[in-house]
Amino acid sequence: MSAAGRSQNADAFERALDNRPVMGRSLYVDAWHRLLKNKAAVAGLVVLAAMAVMVVLGPMLVEWDHEIPDWDHYSSPPSLETNHWFGTDALGRDLFVRTMIGGQISLLVGIVSTLVSLLIGVSYGAVAGYFGGRVDNVMMRFVDAVYAMPFMFFVILLMVVFGRNIFLIFVAIGAVNWLDMARIVRGQTLSLKNKDFVEAARASGARQSQIIRRHIVPNLLGVVIVYVTLTIPQVILVESFLSFLGLGVQEPLTSWGALVNEGAQELETAPWSLLFPAGFLAATLFAFNFLGDGLRDALDPKDRL
Repeated sequence: MSAAGRSQNADAFERALDNRPVMGRSLYVDAWHRLLKNKAAVAGLVVLAAMAVMVVLGPMLVEWDHEIPDWDHYSSPPSLETNHWFGTDALGRDLFVRTMIGGQISLLVGIVSTLVSLLIGVSYGAVAGYFGGRVDNVMMRFVDAVYAMPFMFFVILLMVVFGRNIFLIFVAIGAVNWLDMARIVRGQTLSLKNKDFVEAARASGARQSQIIRRHIVPNLLGVVIVYVTLTIPQVILVESFLSFLGLGVQEPLTSWGALVNEGAQELETAPWSLLFPAGFLAATLFAFNFLGDGLRDALDPKDRL
């Protein structure tokens, strides 16, 4: 064989080595590498990281408080001279600080409410799917009954009954947002409960609670992680809508939804009051959705090499 032919064979062999799957690499490590190849998902991850840093550290960068007005500047446009980077609202409060504080509340509502729905939905769906039969029928008929109620009406009802405390908002949204998670987990559990590793756990004498906790739930993490990244923006949007209606967080606290509501009322005279909080809200929602789409593709076992 000629030298050129040997060189081509060597190049082809090296390319095959580069493209072959890495043996022994776990699903999550492989998913992480595939996620990094998704530019939209990486961009979403970077935006979310930057947003988290900004809303936490942003209020420390300026001299203004989110409650105290600047008596000399009412509905003032953005200006570096006055140190109001995003301008002020109709009461003279610094909009930059209020946007950062609003981001803290909106992200906190999204994360905590999603964790509440995650805890309820995963536990409920895993139990229903694992036991099946009559237990599954009763539990899922209850889900269907609750699902038939208008979601927003149910949230508003809980908030009217228990008050509009910020922590009750977390619980109220999370307590009615677990239904989709329960259905998804139940379906995945039905496909897992007869697998060999579950049968082996039963044969070894493991209790049913241990099987659900140690064998069923850990194998649902891929689906759960993807759903969490798609649920957080949904919850943020629900809270924003409630705040827009005046049913969300109350003064002196604020959120992006409350700021959008205030900015909409001043759109003609002070458009910056709407532009900045709405821009931050939209960027966060898009970033979560891009990240969720990327995680869904990265964790799909059908796409693994």
